[in-house]
Amino acid sequence: MNRCDVLVVGAGPAGMAAAATAAELGLHTVLLDEQPQPGGQIYRNVGHADPRVATLLGPDYTGGRRLIERLARSGAQRQHDTLVWDVERDLTVTALRAGRAVQWRPDRLIGATGALERPTPIPGWTLPGVLNAGAVQVAIKAAGSVPAGPVVLAGAGPLLLLVACQLLDAGATVAGVVETAAPAARRAALRHLPRALGAPGYLAKGLRMLLRLRSAGVPWFRGATELAVRGAARAEALSFRAAGRPHELAAATVLLHHGVIPNTQLARLLRLEHRWSDAQRAWHTVTDAYGRTSMPGVSMAGDGVAIAGARAAEAAGALAALGAAQALGRIDAGELARRAAPLQRTLAAERRIRPFLDALYEPPGYVLTPADDTIVCRCEEVTAGRIREMARLGCQGPNQTKFFSRCGMGPCQGRVCGGVVTQLLAAELGRSPQAVGAYRIRAPLKPVPLAALAALDDHD
Repeated sequence: MNRCDVLVVGAGPAGMAAAATAAELGLHTVLLDEQPQPGGQIYRNVGHADPRVATLLGPDYTGGRRLIERLARSGAQRQHDTLVWDVERDLTVTALRAGRAVQWRPDRLIGATGALERPTPIPGWTLPGVLNAGAVQVAIKAAGSVPAGPVVLAGAGPLLLLVACQLLDAGATVAGVVETAAPAARRAALRHLPRALGAPGYLAKGLRMLLRLRSAGVPWFRGATELAVRGAARAEALSFRAAGRPHELAAATVLLHHGVIPNTQLARLLRLEHRWSDAQRAWHTVTDAYGRTSMPGVSMAGDGVAIAGARAAEAAGALAALGAAQALGRIDAGELARRAAPLQRTLAAERRIRPFLDALYEPPGYVLTPADDTIVCRCEEVTAGRIREMARLGCQGPNQTKFFSRCGMGPCQGRVCGGVVTQLLAAELGRSPQAVGAYRIRAPLKPVPLAALAALDDHD
């Protein structure tokens, strides 16, 4: 059994900051991550990106090199290509590395599991050629690859605009941007605008993206409803209604995006306390100011707790490491407060714009609770109508849907469908999402080969 003071799961902004801070304080720190290089999704491959790709993605991307360089100097032990698939109550962490199962038992565990793109269950979303917008960013960052043929982007959120601009700069054909945010959402966001003005950099960036798309003559549709992907064997077009009229845009690739949500699979596995956020339409892990959770010895940080962005995640990761260091006796309460103060100011500043963005880009109802004939659970091909029928037959929560239909029992273990299932059941039962609950997660978090279990390596 491998031992360490602090073990960090995830090498995105929060995880890198947590590992670097803990190691800089003299703690024996181990960082585990699935990817071959640190960076997470936001800084994926930034340390090895082609200069043309780095220029295309801009300073928000290349700025991640600073954090990666700090991590390299810190002395934290990094284990990449390592899939964490189980964490026990005694904090024993089991992972898959080089085809073998290996284990660590830390004194403190920090989960920095990042975010997932919210699913957009609309008719045709399972067709080949339909992707989440973030998937194109992954292709650009990892391989400098852009989609061929006309691309239509549909949904709401800053990432949708960012990806559209990046595709334009990469030479792709952007056939249209179909925005689904309702006029009521824009009105609701106005009351948060005074606070958002405290983050002028974000607002200016958003305006620049809008001007870039308009100057390029990209067709733009607002308040779109009734989205559906058309095609026989693959995506061929996106149909929708906007301004009271039907539209259809031909597309070889359809990119969908309705924001991101916390990846709570690890936190759910540990049975940590969670709270439903009506503002972000997602589960948040309950933590204190230093990321400490309802389970002693376990902290969570970054977008895996609540969505606030890369800079906020970095500050939260460092705060979680400081909390762990104080709990292990490496620093006292006074030093904790002194070191934490500037990080807490950064975190507060980065969170200032979130209420505005959450209101402005609230997903429409037909995405949160889709029509009956729309597939919700892709793994088991369960429709929204079947989930509503289960509720009428007496199903009281997501875990019971497994008995009724195998919904949530596929390889993704509810990562894709979980939030939608909760909201569908809540609406049908007339209860809150908090009361309905979420899928209970069990190990393995992701599929692992039986050979790895048989060859469990517990040597130091």
